[in-house]
Order: sequence, then C-alpha cells, then structure tokens
Amino acid sequence: MKIRHVRAVAVFGIVLVALTGARGSGGGSCGGSSSGSNSSSSGGSHDNDSDTTTSGGSTGSVTGGSSANKALRDVTIDSCGLDASGKKLTAKITVNNSDSLAYAYDVSLEFKGDLGDTAVTKATARIDDLQVAAGSSAKGEATTAYPGSGNGSEYKKCEVVSASRTAS
Repeated sequence: MKIRHVRAVAVFGIVLVALTGARGSGGGSCGGSSSGSNSSSSGGSHDNDSDTTTSGGSTGSVTGGSSANKALRDVTIDSCGLDASGKKLTAKITVNNSDSLAYAYDVSLEFKGDLGDTAVTKATARIDDLQVAAGSSAKGEATTAYPGSGNGSEYKKCEVVSASRTAS
C-alpha cells in the first residue's frame, strides 16, 4: 500500500473518532424509561470551580471532551411524564459526580412531543443547587405546570438542555 493511501486511511479514522465522540447527553423517554447514559473520561486534571454546558437537544452519551462537558455528562434521566395529579410534568434524574470535589448542580430539562410536532407546547423544568458529594450520586426531581388539557400523552420525551456545576 502506498504511503498516501495509509495517510488517507489514518485521516479517515481520526475524523470518524472525532465525529462519533461529539454527541450530547441527557435524552429520555416520557414513557418512564431512559435512553440516556453516563460515561466519563479519564486522565487530565480539573482546576475550574464552575463548568457550564448546553446541549442542542441530542440524545446519547458524551465521551471525552473538555471539562465544560462534565456537568452534562453527569446527568441521567430516569423517567419523565405527567404526575399522578395530572397537573405537573415531572422528570426524575440521577447526577453521578465522579470527581474528587463536591458540586452543586443546576439542570434544565425540556419536555417535547414527537420530532416535528409543532402542536405540542414545549415545557421547561429546572433543578437548582442539587448537592452531590465527591464520588457519589444524588437523585432529583424537576417539575413544571402541565400546559395542556389532556392526559399528557402528547409529551413523548424529555431532554437535558443545560447543566452546570459549581464547587460547593
């Protein structure tokens, strides 16, 4: 194989790794199951006390990347949907802090309908100052008023739209 072919294959491999490692985190189904997952990167050190990340609404997990992505990667959606009273949309999350510092997390979630469904009013819920000790996990619940008049079935998923953490 000629050297230019080897270079082309190497460049293709690097591009493939870069593209597949750049996904957002935090998608979940409003049917009570989770489609998001956690992953963490190893190596490097963390000397910032505040990390902020905003996701463009993609689902899946984030791998690698800078310390700015850590807060978003730490959040997993456990369930989301209309609560038993029929008056609030609720998202239950787990935040896994694998760092050696304790953090206070602020997380914003958005409830949505099917892709392209413009009839569903987007609803946003927040959790502020969720305290997570170093090397442990904490559960939280974000709620917002149900803007509809039905049974909530029009909300098909919820996503983490932003997450930040501050050393506490």
